[in-house]
Amino acid sequence: MRLTIVGPGAMAIAMAEGLKDNYELEFVARDISKLEAIKERYSAEIHPLKSFDISQKNILLAVKPYALASVGELLTGKADSLYSVLAGSTIEQLRSNIQADNYIRVMPNVAAKFGASTSVITGDPSKREDAIAIFSQIGDTFWVDSQKEIDIATAIAGSGPALLTLVAEAMMDGLVKEGLKRQDAIGITTSLFKGFAPLLASNHPALIKDSVMSPGGTTAAAYSALEEGAVRSSFIKAVGEAFKITQK
Repeated sequence: MRLTIVGPGAMAIAMAEGLKDNYELEFVARDISKLEAIKERYSAEIHPLKSFDISQKNILLAVKPYALASVGELLTGKADSLYSVLAGSTIEQLRSNIQADNYIRVMPNVAAKFGASTSVITGDPSKREDAIAIFSQIGDTFWVDSQKEIDIATAIAGSGPALLTLVAEAMMDGLVKEGLKRQDAIGITTSLFKGFAPLLASNHPALIKDSVMSPGGTTAAAYSALEEGAVRSSFIKAVGEAFKITQK
């Protein structure tokens, strides 16, 4: 199966890394010079965006949301399926700008580069299995039944890596502040994140916390400091603020 990736940005390349072994890829961009390195890396065909014919193709749209209308004006024909990773761009907006028989919205993240994306998907039910098959190549997939749900999930599925970098960097800085070497702080924190995923998959967060927190111990002291800083509330608000942006 061939996938046509429209857009040469970081998200497009991250997805291509996960897809290249199982799909034939081709790339489309305004500035074809940006695609020369991509052509060699993925042994892919490259095409200029202007007047590119999408007829009967499976399009993976990975441009910036603000560019949807201008990109749509340059494409010709009618695609088989349009898979859009544009945050907040509704199926109705996609339909009014790019012709396709089927429309699917997907919210992956840059961990796709390592086959570890969290991709939330919605759209034409007849393409559900196809969409899950494609995006399972870059990580975990979650189908939701409405566009509102994918917009809510964007706060974590899409923006989550940036939120977690804040946590990771703060942990590293805290270790350095107390006297640990920077390289050791980076290694220890990175290892923590690697080990936490399977732990979280097998236990409720509250149970993990309770199993670690001893009376009057280090974890209780650290947890109390976070609560004083309203960290939990701030993260809940962050999800809400991200969702608001998708509704503009």
